[in-house]
Amino acid sequence: MKDLTQFIGTEKIFETVVTEDKTAASMKSGGVNTLSTPYMIAFMEYTATECVKPFLDEGCVTVGIHVDISHLASTPVGMKVTVRAVLTAVEGRKLTFSVEASDEKEKIGEGTHHRFIVNYDKFHQKALEKGTVAK
Repeated sequence: MKDLTQFIGTEKIFETVVTEDKTAASMKSGGVNTLSTPYMIAFMEYTATECVKPFLDEGCVTVGIHVDISHLASTPVGMKVTVRAVLTAVEGRKLTFSVEASDEKEKIGEGTHHRFIVNYDKFHQKALEKGTVAK
């Protein structure tokens, strides 16, 4: 497995616009028509994934294992959101990212996200085998 410590400090930016299907109301996670916390976190995870994707060995992917995120402010439908992920630590296959999200007015979220490097085929096979457990 490739040593990714040389890539500490690498960052990735992702931009998107809040749409109706990404709101708390549509997610049933609150009755407001603003960006939902689950989607904000999903955008942070996606950005972290893309941050290290070019450096992974062939056949490897990352999977999320922990999020510690604060959702600081609401963002209405139609407003642009910018997410930033920075690789801050590498411990073997465990990767740590600093993540933050801002809309066009202010910071809306921040925190830490951990991902783990896995071989896609082995990971997928294990998940399939889990699904075949007798009920």
